[in-house]
Amino acid sequence: MSQLQSSWEMHQQSVAYLPDTDMDTMAASTSLPDPAGEFDRNAPRICGVCGDRATGFHFNAMTCEGCKGFFRRSMKRKAMFTCPFNGDCKITKDNRRHCQACRLKRCVDIGMMKEFILTDEEVQRKREMILKRKEEEALKESLKPKLSEEQQKVIDLLLEAHRKTYDPTYSDFTKFRPPVRSNPSNRGAARSSSILTQDLSSEDSTDLFGSDAFSTFPESVEPQMFSNLVLSEENDESSSMNIDFSRLSMLPHLADLVSYSIQKVIGFAKMIPGFRSLAAEDQIALLKSSAIEVIMLRSNQSFTLEDMTWTCGSNEFKYRVSDVTQAGHSMDLLEPLVKFQVGLKKLNLHEEEHVLLMAICILSPDRPGVQDTSLVESLQDRLSEILQTYIRCRHPPPGSRLLYAKMIQKLADLRSLNEEHSKQYRCLSFQPEHSMQLTPLVLEVFGNEIS
Repeated sequence: MSQLQSSWEMHQQSVAYLPDTDMDTMAASTSLPDPAGEFDRNAPRICGVCGDRATGFHFNAMTCEGCKGFFRRSMKRKAMFTCPFNGDCKITKDNRRHCQACRLKRCVDIGMMKEFILTDEEVQRKREMILKRKEEEALKESLKPKLSEEQQKVIDLLLEAHRKTYDPTYSDFTKFRPPVRSNPSNRGAARSSSILTQDLSSEDSTDLFGSDAFSTFPESVEPQMFSNLVLSEENDESSSMNIDFSRLSMLPHLADLVSYSIQKVIGFAKMIPGFRSLAAEDQIALLKSSAIEVIMLRSNQSFTLEDMTWTCGSNEFKYRVSDVTQAGHSMDLLEPLVKFQVGLKKLNLHEEEHVLLMAICILSPDRPGVQDTSLVESLQDRLSEILQTYIRCRHPPPGSRLLYAKMIQKLADLRSLNEEHSKQYRCLSFQPEHSMQLTPLVLEVFGNEIS
């Protein structure tokens, strides 16, 4: 009687570990993992037959691998076992081989069903399907484009270049002439001298690439160029003529910001693989033509879609449309610039894609003044190939759909922005009282256009 009671208590204990299962779902497989949400992952999984560690649901019951195999063999052989004892043996991990009759009875008692056992033909088909699926996955993986070791090295170098020349804390902004907003009476409060001032005249333009050109600031970079631009349908087509040049209170600060950003673009360019192999004249031509475009690209990192501002740390360095108009730029530039920033932000580019796009922008063979266009083109083609391969390998759909084409379109948009910026810069530089607020580096890069 005590043995019967003990056997029954063990049965009740094993049943407690069995979750309520959907029979239709269970019938779909001979061996199933725990149904999601129906079994405590932290609770011990115990075989309902022998108490050993269970590996999952097999033939409709939680069992170990040993009891799963025993039940399958017994059912397929239609075995008839006889208990040498009283027919109520207590089955444990250690004695489960001693009485096959009671072990099989225990299997049935906890719900194991022979209907769940696959025939030999079904087992073979299942194995073939698994093998076929593995072969297909292996083939798919082998056909998938992969970044070569050399391509990955180029990406790593560009990432390092960007991180060395871009400071996401924007701590250096405190070194600029301070921003003066809204109140024109405060214009005189701006410091007259710029920490950025360097003697980088056109007669000594090769200093742009010398090591001393970056000694003014620590190795960090600011990606903001202008400010938050609030798009307004009320701006008429003649907005470019509505600039009040008597109230450019933000010009000194933004001039320092742009000058600082140019230095960081130069630092980034010098680390692009192959850039230093170009003649100095071509390096200068490429940087003069692309500097403002790369600044616009880099500024996307600080651009926020929520309020359409370039947020560079504190509120003091949160730039809005009013700030930029107070530096001499009109909505003819600012409106398409904001649209550009919104579109670029929505592409959700990886950092790798972002740095490749900046490098491709700099290495454009059709820039004015470039002599060795074939060498520049070969460098750009290499970067373009790496970008396309990266997108195929690392950028999951749907974001990768037509992504390369969209990125190249952004470069075309930058050309238009660059042209408008040059037009507005010339208008500003014609005002002596304002051009004197610009730094030598800004005058060097934007003042002497290459024709």
